[in-house]
Amino acid sequence: MTGTDISIYVNERMLTLPSGTTMGELIDRMKPGADVLVVNGFPVDDSYILNNGDNAALIKRGEQPSRDELESLMASRHSPGVHARLKKAVVGVAGLGGLGSAVATALARTGVGTLILADFDVVEPSNLNRQQYFVEHLGMPKTEAAAGLLSSINPYTRVVSHQARLVPSNIPDIFRDAGVIVECFDRAEEKVMLMETVSESLPEAYLIAASGLAGYGDSNRIHTFRIGERIFLVGDLVSAAEPGRGLMAPRVGIAAHHQANMAVSLLMNPEKASLEAEEFLNHPPPWG
Repeated sequence: MTGTDISIYVNERMLTLPSGTTMGELIDRMKPGADVLVVNGFPVDDSYILNNGDNAALIKRGEQPSRDELESLMASRHSPGVHARLKKAVVGVAGLGGLGSAVATALARTGVGTLILADFDVVEPSNLNRQQYFVEHLGMPKTEAAAGLLSSINPYTRVVSHQARLVPSNIPDIFRDAGVIVECFDRAEEKVMLMETVSESLPEAYLIAASGLAGYGDSNRIHTFRIGERIFLVGDLVSAAEPGRGLMAPRVGIAAHHQANMAVSLLMNPEKASLEAEEFLNHPPPWG
């Protein structure tokens, strides 16, 4: 390397190039025909001049990449530095219904290294209106169906499944390695049980719960609140499921992605994420 050379990463591999090299020149050298060009998480064209330290990805539409390349190409649209951090993370998902199946899917797509999934139920027809399953999954345990879906989305995410009903006696063991636990139950008493058990038995873990996401409409009332030092609550806190107001994919999905986004934020920068979440005690929702 000379004083006029630069070092960049191409599909996660370091490469030394002459200063002033363009993406077009890199394509000719590394992957002729590449037509999706990403640098530092952002699409560019072939006139882009590469800078020292850039992280570039060259993708050819329709081409099946090698296993060695696939993981880096999947993460090419992430912000720089995110993938390496998340790959080391462990997140627990308690319940694999409308919330949990969507949370797990989002976290697998984001590249979380290990997901611990727990649910006792099987997929049945009424689940299909809001959960991430398909007709062919009917009758399968949700842990099995979810594990199969996640492996087809991101084979680099390790899935640890527990086909079990979560109770105070097994929660500490099932989620002992999780830095973040996402509560995705339907029933209020189970939500409280998990919150109390995690607070008492796994005090170093962050917990992201949910409440108030039934029905449709009024998306902007779904917020992420901080209700304790390590406990967060997502939802509008009032729209519970009840006769005449069911659970539907759009609003459940909004809440699930609030939970997944908060999990990623805590894994990346817990202090910043905690400060950014609205503190419920000082800023209760005006509609409450």
